[in-house]
Amino acid sequence: MSRKYPISKIRNIGIMAHIDAGKTTVSERILFYSGKSHKLGEVHDGAAVMDWMEQERERGITITSAATSTEWRGHSISLIDTPGHVDFTVEVERSLRVLDGAIALFCAVAGVQPQSEKVWLQSERYNVPKIAFVNKMDRVGADFFSVVEEIQEEFQANAVPVTVPIGQGEAFAGIIDLVHMRAVYYDENSMGMYFHEEDIPPEKMEKANKWRANLVEKCAEQDDALLEKFLEEGDLTTEEIWDILRRATIARRVVPVYCGSAFKNKGIQRLLDGVTHLLPSPEDVPPVVNVAEKEKIDLRHPSDEEPLAALAFKITADKHMGKLIYVRIYSGILKAGSAVYNSNCDKTQRVGRILRMHANRQEALDSAHAGDIVAVVGLGDTRTGDTICSEDDPIHLEAIEFPSPVISISISPNARTDSEKLGEALQRLAEEDPTFIVAYDQETSETIISGMGELHLEIIVDRIRREFNVQAQVGRPEVAYRETGTGTVQGSYKHVKQTGGRGQYGHVELILEPMNPGEGFEFVNKIVGGRIPGEYIPAVEKGIVQAMGSGPYAGYPVVDMRVTLVDGSYHEVDSSDFAFQEAARVAFKQMFLKTGPELLEPVMSVEVATPEDYMGPVTSTICQRRGRIESMDTFKGNKLITGMVPLAEMFGYSNTLRTLTQGRASFSMHFERYEAVPYALAEEIVKKRKDENKVK
Repeated sequence: MSRKYPISKIRNIGIMAHIDAGKTTVSERILFYSGKSHKLGEVHDGAAVMDWMEQERERGITITSAATSTEWRGHSISLIDTPGHVDFTVEVERSLRVLDGAIALFCAVAGVQPQSEKVWLQSERYNVPKIAFVNKMDRVGADFFSVVEEIQEEFQANAVPVTVPIGQGEAFAGIIDLVHMRAVYYDENSMGMYFHEEDIPPEKMEKANKWRANLVEKCAEQDDALLEKFLEEGDLTTEEIWDILRRATIARRVVPVYCGSAFKNKGIQRLLDGVTHLLPSPEDVPPVVNVAEKEKIDLRHPSDEEPLAALAFKITADKHMGKLIYVRIYSGILKAGSAVYNSNCDKTQRVGRILRMHANRQEALDSAHAGDIVAVVGLGDTRTGDTICSEDDPIHLEAIEFPSPVISISISPNARTDSEKLGEALQRLAEEDPTFIVAYDQETSETIISGMGELHLEIIVDRIRREFNVQAQVGRPEVAYRETGTGTVQGSYKHVKQTGGRGQYGHVELILEPMNPGEGFEFVNKIVGGRIPGEYIPAVEKGIVQAMGSGPYAGYPVVDMRVTLVDGSYHEVDSSDFAFQEAARVAFKQMFLKTGPELLEPVMSVEVATPEDYMGPVTSTICQRRGRIESMDTFKGNKLITGMVPLAEMFGYSNTLRTLTQGRASFSMHFERYEAVPYALAEEIVKKRKDENKVK
């Protein structure tokens, strides 16, 4: 079962950038020039191969990371085109987790943009070597050297141009290859498929010599022997440049920078050369570690001879194939029809089919080898982040960490008959996307879906309608308010009913008093002298708990109250559990309204990380939302603002924050405690709640 390519000739790469930097257009050119596709697909025409979802083609954006593979100069390249929109950051996160290298794309006009910063930091977290490509050199206002400076300043990266442009904007004619010192021009009649090299024009020679010297110097700095040669001779050979540039790129000491215009079909072939020359193969990256083994170091090297170790990093639902599990194989061989072990759920599963993906098209394989990225059918119990391995040599690979959802809406089917279909749709979509969470709120009787932003949830709802044929309506979820009392009250209630036969009799006297926030509910029995028989005491407590489930003030649960049973009476014939339960329930409801009830709301601890330039507007938005600023700190160049904000005021905050800070700020929040709602606002909420109950 020999492999087609030696592992040293495999490249697993991704393209990452801010939205609209041209990732999908670059991907389409890579596929076209490498012979994988025979016509150019354009994003603006809705014909891009890598943007295959209807929602992607309609909006002209990438939503899901699409995987494909191609060949270039004797190398096999697995390519993942990742989304640029922050709502789909999960796709970038899980792709970078399994890739060996990446192309960081920048717009020649806009330069380093907010989402460029986020994906760069994500790649740094996974120690992914990168080459940069400055795209859109044909646009008015393009400035290659300014973007190189931005990369150096913003990321503290050693950005080294390997190609430089011949002209910029409308005058962009081609590129100068600094390694070979040749001018490269592209044939527009062949859509850039063909190009020719010439001597560098005399008027460009000074610039070419300057940047060639920069390239050679940066390379020489990486190796003492080469530095000595450079100081003696003033230059290095082509082979020496490629060798040291590759080693420095893999070690993340250098970021080689290419330039071009994907839309105008210029510069992509040299970028592909950079991928094969400079980015690592699977054997150039460290072996994976068994995180479950604490006593000794257990490594798996990228070899077919080692036991199987693979990571499931993505799950999709295919109309024809069912559940597709995308896996990166780190060691060993995965065979169709073989049994494999999922070390996360401790289950043995059988591999049905192995597929090499080309966006949403597939090619069946008999086996997949170390270094491959493939899709597998048949692993029904596997989830994102699970380890697939050999049962004889189990391993547990480091899982993928995903950010928590930041926005929620309620969803319900238009027709009751679609309830089951909606549940199935939500379950399948939640399997695909770890940042999409589905929950049922018992208090509001709503299904709540949570995601990374409003666009994220908008796409989810659109997919439910189109792919699962379920018409659903969405709305803002209700906040889970609580009620509590503020004063101590003593009172009694006698439940007496006579209906001709055996009657009902239960009499209780209670004391209601508030407790400290967060202490919950306490029932105290102070009956003495058998005023109420012991067998009826549990029924009294049950009646109180039942009454507290839907408080008399606004219908929300009652919390932080102590109820003491101090007296009562019973009837030898007519008393029963039900009678005492009912007496306690009514007594509590009547007495609670005399305790000075108040409404409580969930208050969230909110932490916002923002560049200092936006600190004033960010603190203002927190205060405008009835928030209190608790602290301000500095962390890695950003300002960290911590505050307490009512949950009711946090809906839509992610969009507000992005708009306010050009997408450069981020926030997280978690539940802290319940606090009293201001009186005027509480009256509005209570009135609205009572009006809704009347309608029901």
